[in-house]
Amino acid sequence: MKVQNFRFFRRLICLFAGVLVLAMPMQTVCGASAGMVNGLPDLTALVEKVGPAVVNIRTVEKIQARRNPVYEMDENFQEYLFRFFGVPRPDSPQAQQQQREHIRRGMGSGFIITPDGYVLTNHHVIDNADEVFVRLTDNREFKAKVVGSDKRTDVALLKIDGKDLPCLKTGKSSAIRAGEWVLAIGSPFALENTVTAGIISAKARDTGDYLPLIQTDVAVNPGNSGGPLINMAGEAIGINSQIYSRSGGYMGISFAVPIDEALRVSEQLKTQGKVTRGQIGVQVGELNEETAKALNLQNRQGALVVRVDEGSPAGKAGLEAGDIILKFNGQTIDKISELPRLVGETTPGKTVELSVWRKGKTMTMPVTVSAMESDSSVTKQKGGDNRNPALASQVLGLSVADMTASQKKSYGVKQGVMVTAAGNPAAASGIRRGDIILRVNNTDVGSQSDFQRLVSGLDRKKAVVLLVQRNNMISYVTVKPEGNQ
Repeated sequence: MKVQNFRFFRRLICLFAGVLVLAMPMQTVCGASAGMVNGLPDLTALVEKVGPAVVNIRTVEKIQARRNPVYEMDENFQEYLFRFFGVPRPDSPQAQQQQREHIRRGMGSGFIITPDGYVLTNHHVIDNADEVFVRLTDNREFKAKVVGSDKRTDVALLKIDGKDLPCLKTGKSSAIRAGEWVLAIGSPFALENTVTAGIISAKARDTGDYLPLIQTDVAVNPGNSGGPLINMAGEAIGINSQIYSRSGGYMGISFAVPIDEALRVSEQLKTQGKVTRGQIGVQVGELNEETAKALNLQNRQGALVVRVDEGSPAGKAGLEAGDIILKFNGQTIDKISELPRLVGETTPGKTVELSVWRKGKTMTMPVTVSAMESDSSVTKQKGGDNRNPALASQVLGLSVADMTASQKKSYGVKQGVMVTAAGNPAAASGIRRGDIILRVNNTDVGSQSDFQRLVSGLDRKKAVVLLVQRNNMISYVTVKPEGNQ
């Protein structure tokens, strides 16, 4: 009986102690101060405030139908086909109907940034369109003019004729913090004025040479592209641009173009119709820890020069393959992806200083930055296939970019696209960033759009053979499309 009483009182004391622990403020947990979460943010007032500035973008692309090769044959043979096989004559209504152009329509999002009608969206939303239409939440629709479009940053600037239009204030993407609440408004799957919310997962996710993207867990799907990423102050801090997906739909990770970069690009598009970038004519690679130790470098930082273009600014300055660029114009290069961005943002004609490590010594080299060759960044009243390139290439897990004329000359190729990011299944087959894809199966790849078209038409049940060049060596690589592992 005494033993039972002892057990009873011991349980009672433990229960009382547990109640005290639960009642304690959450400021002593793990020795750190942690604020109590009283509830999720109420976004209703914010959505009502910023919603009218978010627009739906509709695009139209006119595609001319191919002429039937039968109509190029001998007239007697055409008559034979008509009588015995029912092929319509060239002058028949059925044949004329076949010759008419087809219409391809696209859908995306955007947002107004000035009361007089300047609209920001993605390049891939309006790419190749013959007509672009912007519809507001009050159902007013305007035919838009494409002021300019930049493929590298996936930013496009539109203009509609209007005044006193609702517009969205822009914040500073440089001031964002991982973990802060954000929301997206757009037209996923053509469902207009859809609001989703989440947090910033990472501030600057490397996905390409010129653009560190904002990573979030906000639900974004095809059709959201071009819409704003908005902070709790009601400011646009990014343009929703990409998602990582193996299915074609949202899987928990989305990316946005930082508004600081988007505004810088849009200002150039507005004033000169194109984006001008600098270049010094080098190809750089990753410096691994083992190499850094062997070279007696204290930190694994800098960009390893693996190629210097003949006659380039870097070549004229005396830069050599094997050099390590530690600083560009006073800014330390912690990751190789930082160098192309810093060079690209530099005004052509400006002389900068490179801090270079060579044979155990650090030296300074002055380099005059030249203009990068244009990659047809301006879209003249074109824009419209609303398929996201990042989504189309997920079948192979590859992101690619067009090559400039100087790059093709440097690598000794006439066509092809460069891999900017490689994930599975391509990475599992050995493909990596910097490789050049020359051919998909038996079809040459001339541009990024060619690659996306070929990949989107692949049979996922069959392996695909890519002709790949790396370090002037060409080889065939077999990749099993996603879903056929």
